[in-house]
Amino acid sequence: MISISTSGISYRIGDREILKDITFAIEEGDRLAVVGVNGSGKSTLLNIIYGDYEASSGSVFIAKDKSVGMLHQNDAFNIIGNGDEDSPINGTVLGQMYAVFAELVEMEGRLQNIQNQLDSDGLSYETATRLSAEYSNLNSRYISEGGLYFRSRCCSILKNLGFDESFWQMQVTSLSGGQRTRLALARLLFREPDILILDEPTNHLDVETMEWLESHLAAYGKTKTVILVSHDRMFLDRVTNKTLDIEHGESKLYRCSYTQYVSEKEKYRKEYEKRYELQQREIARIEAYIEQQRRWNRERNIIAAESREKALARMVKIEKPKSAPRSIRFRLTSSGESGNDVADIRNLTMGYGDNLLFKDLSFLVKKRDRLFVSGPNGCGKSTLIKILTGSLEPLSGTVEFGYNVTVGYYDQENQNLTEENTVLDELWDSYPNLTQTEIRNTLASFMFRGDDIEKKVSVLSGGERARLTLAKLILSRMNVLILDEPTNHLDIDSREVLENALAAFEGTIIAVSHDRYFTKRLATKFLDLGNGGELFIGGWDAYQDYLQRRSLKPQPERSTAPDSRSVEYTEKKKSQAEKRKREKRKAEIAREISKLEKEIVEIEDLLFGEAATDYQRVSELTDRKIQAEDILMSLYEEEEELENADG
Repeated sequence: MISISTSGISYRIGDREILKDITFAIEEGDRLAVVGVNGSGKSTLLNIIYGDYEASSGSVFIAKDKSVGMLHQNDAFNIIGNGDEDSPINGTVLGQMYAVFAELVEMEGRLQNIQNQLDSDGLSYETATRLSAEYSNLNSRYISEGGLYFRSRCCSILKNLGFDESFWQMQVTSLSGGQRTRLALARLLFREPDILILDEPTNHLDVETMEWLESHLAAYGKTKTVILVSHDRMFLDRVTNKTLDIEHGESKLYRCSYTQYVSEKEKYRKEYEKRYELQQREIARIEAYIEQQRRWNRERNIIAAESREKALARMVKIEKPKSAPRSIRFRLTSSGESGNDVADIRNLTMGYGDNLLFKDLSFLVKKRDRLFVSGPNGCGKSTLIKILTGSLEPLSGTVEFGYNVTVGYYDQENQNLTEENTVLDELWDSYPNLTQTEIRNTLASFMFRGDDIEKKVSVLSGGERARLTLAKLILSRMNVLILDEPTNHLDIDSREVLENALAAFEGTIIAVSHDRYFTKRLATKFLDLGNGGELFIGGWDAYQDYLQRRSLKPQPERSTAPDSRSVEYTEKKKSQAEKRKREKRKAEIAREISKLEKEIVEIEDLLFGEAATDYQRVSELTDRKIQAEDILMSLYEEEEELENADG
């Protein structure tokens, strides 16, 4: 049975046609991926289907009685409820999940109200009988509609999407943008609409959560339909069974998942080009025949020419194949050989307040390693990257780079861009020795052409900012690349170009990425921050096998009746070890406090001295002073706690 179909959908903004004649149909149970380069109109089509946008022409058909739900990119998340904190439906994370079951929550309140009346004194027999019957009927309905387990289901889905119990009573207004999007996804999945529309659902998800979402969507009701946009190729392969390709505003439906679609599309393109060329040859042959017959200019020749002209007019012409959409193109050039030991990281400890991200982290990066930092969201992956690049100071520990190491850094937040610069100025300011032609050629290779180079950085889309950051990176001479989520905001074609460039790069790579396909293509080592900084040597498949084996490894059994002398000895050893540990930590804290106090004094001297008239320098120094003071306060508190622990 057809679940949803479109007929002749077109969408225009002024003179620009985004979509034209989009026509397709999918059935109940289908999982459709909508693919295409950034700016091709994927999100626009999803919004038209959902009803947020009105098509310039064409229509959308949705089967009768089908409910539709949509997760938008960076969903703003509308809070449901009346603001009553005493109600189960309130502004907390858990309260917003309960809002999905507002009718059940209302039933609970009514059941409690009836119970209170039945427990009161002085009820007449008739009233008690009526209330008992009402309670029985309402309770039966409450149970049949899932009232006994909806709360546990809410907690379960929150945990699976990265919200442990510490989040449940947190106000939604205090969540980050990514957390709000994940909460919107959780609420939408719980509603289980018949047609589920997801625009970039894997944004802000770690690998473990993405794998849970894949399993959830794979098991999503057999009569339910899913339409989604995602640049995660492994996610598309595992979830979808059909692919709608949007190119040059037009669409073609492939009845297969992503990887097979890539092969089918290439095959179709070659066949189409061949058919076009053969037809052009046939047209040329007929036109030559017509011209020859007219040159001979006899009656029978004229008749023959006119006959062929009519045949040519009746021929259904194959439209000239359009060129593939433009994509970025570049290669990375190493600055030369580094030493064999690229980076030696020793005893790194980092955290904020009571939240310790990692402690005594040590590892060695060798030349030509492809080291990927793994672990769940919040374990400190991006923080570690910032420490390696010098953007953050650790609480303790050292980072030492080896001989002849030059570092290039890609920041996932694209913070190293000046908002008021034009695209041209942003690149030229970073490389003033290059000619304007060289700068323009570089920008063109990253799809900045014509008026694009005069755009302000502040108005660029996420994809454009990512491309500009990459353009700056490839012009730098480096032999070590440190990459923090480099595929964010890049479409699939751009991701593949980046992968090819990195695969051919002769230097060393240290990266954080949630893109499993990207990681599988490049990784040779993994640093697992979610497991205390364990280092694994091997590629993606071997690492996944190892994680699976580790999760199945039985835990050693503990004796239930230990010897009393053994317990006393163990406790004594433990106490001595903890004391030594505290003494070591106090010495580290003393060194860090001295270092930070000295740094703050130096910053204050600069603020009231040579930097006082430099607004940008003052801003940078003030930010660093605030950061140093925050760390210093946490060290003072930790030092006091350690002193109290020693009595």
